[in-house]
Amino acid sequence: MSSSLDENTEKANTTPSHLDPSTYPRTAHLPAENIYLELTYTPLNPTTLLTQTSSPAAGANVLFLGTTRNTFDDRAVAQLSYTAYAPLALKTLTQIARAAREKHALVGVSIAHRLGVVPVGEASIAIAVSAAHRGPAWRAGEEVLEVCKEKLEVWKREEFVGESAEEGAWRANRDRDREGNFL
Repeated sequence: MSSSLDENTEKANTTPSHLDPSTYPRTAHLPAENIYLELTYTPLNPTTLLTQTSSPAAGANVLFLGTTRNTFDDRAVAQLSYTAYAPLALKTLTQIARAAREKHALVGVSIAHRLGVVPVGEASIAIAVSAAHRGPAWRAGEEVLEVCKEKLEVWKREEFVGESAEEGAWRANRDRDREGNFL
């Protein structure tokens, strides 16, 4: 009987796989479309993203890194913490990447989002796009970011210096526009 009780206790304490860092990175690679997507608990590697989207057909390669700032609304930020439901987030990232590729005639798209704790100065999102010309690449890079902030199932908790992690504030990425103003 003790064995059954131990098994039930173990099951109750098991972290769901979508919240277990040991089950990451979670990736999607669509080689025919040159699309790479990743959710990870490890630091992002911009060089990898640029390599993934690079092509002899691309005359423009654009990289965006969204990093943790040291302040928010005049409060000192200790760190950000991100969580996601990976199966749904990867599905949404696929839709975003495909739509951008089609709309802007992109040669490649790579999007990586970091989960867990992201210290000040480190990147939480990296987006690389390549296109034949710079205009579509610039527009696509910004559009991919804005659509990710609007639709991607990733949530962040802001943790401030001098406060416990529990006092942090959960925020949806779509709370602010690209200029930092509340929506």
